[in-house]
Amino acid sequence: MPSLTQSARTTTALPAADDAVAHTLLNCLLREVSGPEHQSVVHDGHLLLRLPRRGVLLRVALRRTSLLGAHRFTGPVLERHESGWREVDWRRLAAHTQDELSLRTGVHNEEFLEQIASSHAAVATALLAPRPADLPDDRLSAYLASEQSLLFGHRFHPTPKARTGDPRAWSAYAPEVGAAFPLRHLAVRAHLIAEESAEPSASAALDRLRPDVPDGFRLLPAHPWQYDTLRAHPALRAALDRGDVVDLGPGGRPFAATASVRTLYDGDTFLKFSLNVRITNCLRKNSSYELSGAVALTRVLAPALADLADRFPGSAVLREPAYRTLALPGPDGTPIRELFEGFGVIVREGLPQRLAPGTTPLLAAAVADEYPTGAAHISRLLAGADERAALDWWSAYLDLLVPPVLAACFDHGLVLEPHLQNVLICVDSHGRPAQVLFRDLEGTKLVPEHHAGTLAALPPEVAGPMTYDSQRGWDRVVYCLLVNHVAELLAALADLHPRAEAALWARVRAVLETYSDRFGRPPRLAALLAGVPLPAKANLLTRWERKADRDAGYVRLPSPLAEDILRDTAGSTR
Repeated sequence: MPSLTQSARTTTALPAADDAVAHTLLNCLLREVSGPEHQSVVHDGHLLLRLPRRGVLLRVALRRTSLLGAHRFTGPVLERHESGWREVDWRRLAAHTQDELSLRTGVHNEEFLEQIASSHAAVATALLAPRPADLPDDRLSAYLASEQSLLFGHRFHPTPKARTGDPRAWSAYAPEVGAAFPLRHLAVRAHLIAEESAEPSASAALDRLRPDVPDGFRLLPAHPWQYDTLRAHPALRAALDRGDVVDLGPGGRPFAATASVRTLYDGDTFLKFSLNVRITNCLRKNSSYELSGAVALTRVLAPALADLADRFPGSAVLREPAYRTLALPGPDGTPIRELFEGFGVIVREGLPQRLAPGTTPLLAAAVADEYPTGAAHISRLLAGADERAALDWWSAYLDLLVPPVLAACFDHGLVLEPHLQNVLICVDSHGRPAQVLFRDLEGTKLVPEHHAGTLAALPPEVAGPMTYDSQRGWDRVVYCLLVNHVAELLAALADLHPRAEAALWARVRAVLETYSDRFGRPPRLAALLAGVPLPAKANLLTRWERKADRDAGYVRLPSPLAEDILRDTAGSTR
């Protein structure tokens, strides 16, 4: 892939951890607190942002402004004092944020500063790790390099790299340091295994990891970090002593950590493990309903996904056709929940099953990162390309990404979650988009009006978490597709060609308009095209109030999609 290995040597330098954390906090404050309360203004190349309840005025220099308000910052954050502007470090800014949120919500969160410090430490550590300048020549290595290049995380989340757990374990298992390692293999008596499969051969991906399992036993692979966490559990210790569970030790070829940390890949199959570790907001374990739900969704979605594949051959969804876990009975005879969920592993299809021939898959979040943290970054893919070539690339990508997500929603009542970490951009040998792959059924939901019969046939504890009502489902689609994904990749392109921002948004409008006209201009799409505000997930307030991600609220952002706004903006920048 010669054109993919030509690095752009003049791209923006990476910030220090101090500035990265401070800028991320400012992003959150601007989007969720000061912006909605009209306490911010762009003036003379700077953003001025006021925390009204604290009476604090902040200032930061701008690299570039954004039509969506997602500006690019540079340099230190300054705080206004009587004697003038003084630099404020990330710790003081975090304390200001804590105080403002306490006064605003009446809620106190004693974990907040510690989580920001954890995120800072992770970013600082990741910045020290070596990073390849160019994409490797083989597709698997190039893909894994993109998964492991996210040094800063979500720029609209206050603690994007926060994590619990032993720091030594993180150094062994974190994607940011290129972690790859063998799994821990357990042999479990067959009657103590719980599993479901959407098709008879789905669990074969687990069985072939170690063919020498004793008769009467089944293989249960475990993430080695999770095994270390749970190995002292009394019921597991007793099962090991009895010989009902046999620790076969590490084995097999290495699995590489992907961006989600707990999902691992060996080139054939993705395995999504439980981890009793909190990353950003959540404890990353597979709840029992998520285990069953993944397989249930794979079954239920088969007709819809087949239809989408026929209509949109440049896209595909990775199925999750099986799970397996440990079902040691407790005193009441039912499986011990901590072990059932703690050892649950979900099988996700590997890339060979869906990847278009001759393409290289790259994590969308790596392509769209604010900074060129890896060789998959858009500045590398489009090194030397002029504005016209960048716009052509963008149109090709939008044509692959947007229509199937909208069709899934409007035609099938299916809420995909195509945020940047759930989509792979598959490029040809010239770095041009040729296919998109959607992944992670945990975020995929059904709208009950379309699936009443299917949901009624499932246990309530599985069906409930599998649904969004119509409005919440639409907000999720618009947020993940347009705000989290399209707007962020557009921003990375606008960094390369700042005068093209309005033209880039015009291409987004064009693909939405084409779909809307083709399918009778659904009212919700008509509203988008008229410029109604866009929903953005309130990550700061969700983290502050310690809500589950499912219960996250939204703030509304001024939309750049209305035709007259784009026309006027394009005219003012050219």
